[in-house]
Formats: sequence, C-alpha cells, structure tokens
Amino acid sequence: MATSASPLGPAYDRGPGYSGWLGFAGALSVVLGIFNIIEGFIALFKTYFFVTPGGQLLVWNYTAWGVVWMAIGLLQLLVGLGVLAGKGWARLSGIVLAGLAMIGHFAFLVAFPVWSVISIALCALVMYGLIAPPKGAMGVRG
Repeated sequence: MATSASPLGPAYDRGPGYSGWLGFAGALSVVLGIFNIIEGFIALFKTYFFVTPGGQLLVWNYTAWGVVWMAIGLLQLLVGLGVLAGKGWARLSGIVLAGLAMIGHFAFLVAFPVWSVISIALCALVMYGLIAPPKGAMGVRG
C-alpha cells in the first residue's frame, strides 16, 4: 500500500516543485491577454466606445492604443501558455508584461475607469503569482 505525502490523500499530493500560484498566474495571464486583445480591437474599430473629453488618451490616439493593447495582449497570451508549460523565461517575461499592462491601464483610466482598475488588480495578482513561488517550481503537474 502506497502512502501519500499529503494528509488529504493522493489526489492532493502535488509533489515537489509544484506551485498553484504559477498555475493561477499562467491561466490569468492567458485570460488577461485575450481581454487586452479584445480591448485593442475595440480601440481600433469602435473609437466612440471609450468616451474621453479631449478625444485622446494621455499621449496617443485610439488607433495607437489599439495596436499597443493587441501587442501586449498577444504577448501575455503566449507568456501565459509558457508559464503553464513550465518555461523559465515565461516567468520574467510575464512579470514585465504585467507591469507594462498596469502602466497602460493607468493611462487608459480616463477612458474606462472601472475596467482599468480591475485590470490593474488582476495584473498585480499575476505579478505576485509569478514572483512568489520558488525558482524551478511549475504550475502544472510534471
């Protein structure tokens, strides 16, 4: 009879190097990437959706922001898949992209304040989930 290292039974024995935070951060990064791609398409094709007094967001117009959000979203999607696959490069890349997305949402705060605040909080969770686990940990069972 085999014994499990977890007192809850074999179904909860994740083994060494497993981190639920990495799995969460990878999945959330994929979701945020998809949302940012959608937000980029909206900024490109439906500029009237985001209402601002001057017609511009901080520095650029809606077309530029659409391209920025689509690029960040695509990179976040790929990095999230990399985190879920256990790639080491994806953790650092995910932290950098989540930080860039946070800065971008601060600038986008004028156009869509509620969604921007939610996105900033979710990006902070992604950053924590990528920073907190020990080096070499994986987000899925190996």
